[in-house]
Amino acid sequence: MLPAGAFGREHAGVIRRLGGNLGLRAADRAPTESLQLEADGYAVIRSVFGPDDIAAIADEIEVSFREREPERGRTDKDEFRYAMLNYGAHAQAAIGHPRILEVIEPLIGDDCHVIANTAWKNPPTFAGGPWHCDAGPHVPRPRDVPWDERIPYPIFAVGAHLMLRDCDLRDGPTEVVPGSHRSGRLPDYDRVDSPDFGYEGRGPIAVTADAGDVILFASDLWHRGRPADNGRGRLFLQCHYGRRDLAQRIVTTDEVNQLSAAAIERADMNGPRARTLVGLHAPYFYDG
Repeated sequence: MLPAGAFGREHAGVIRRLGGNLGLRAADRAPTESLQLEADGYAVIRSVFGPDDIAAIADEIEVSFREREPERGRTDKDEFRYAMLNYGAHAQAAIGHPRILEVIEPLIGDDCHVIANTAWKNPPTFAGGPWHCDAGPHVPRPRDVPWDERIPYPIFAVGAHLMLRDCDLRDGPTEVVPGSHRSGRLPDYDRVDSPDFGYEGRGPIAVTADAGDVILFASDLWHRGRPADNGRGRLFLQCHYGRRDLAQRIVTTDEVNQLSAAAIERADMNGPRARTLVGLHAPYFYDG
């Protein structure tokens, strides 16, 4: 549900490119899911993919799990494979589906691009995870400083879960705290078990979905994987889309960078900060 008055704000958060810069788009009305994503931090696009597409993407993921080693030696958590667009034509086509793009482009630009693309296969005993933000918060601010509602809340990256299997409460769905992407801060980890955990009176919501649905959420949103209860196990293709200004993270910077061998050698000689300064970062969220 959208909060009261959300549609009353004129094209909140809707942007367009003006040459190499950004401006507000005041002409076209964005899809309902775009407005909910800007207001609540998440949205679901229903029935994007049919059975044939779902089967084709799932087959590519199964091949990838079978033929590729666990990422970075993580045999303790063999639940994901990075860079799926490099390993499957159906996966690459899916992340460019027009229904996804028409929702995210009004928020992060019609030149946004994929910054990470990961296949997930969680077991029926999926343990879930802690509350977190994927990145950010991009506009951090003190707890006692409210956001001025006259200013569209900026979204820099959007995560998408392309569901390849039905996911209900027993399967460990993603839980979100609506509106928390506007908080300007990280979740209060010492309150995650509190019955009043939430943001501005809005508590967690488990986002259940059917195969073929696409779940979208802003990178700043507080969310987590809910622990499963011996369900079917989750299977989905994850894609993160970022504004053009954000660098792609599909391959780590030690593999793909814009440096000469001599520049890398000099950075190695001068310590960790010399490496990060020229763009050689240790793997972190999105990377891979």
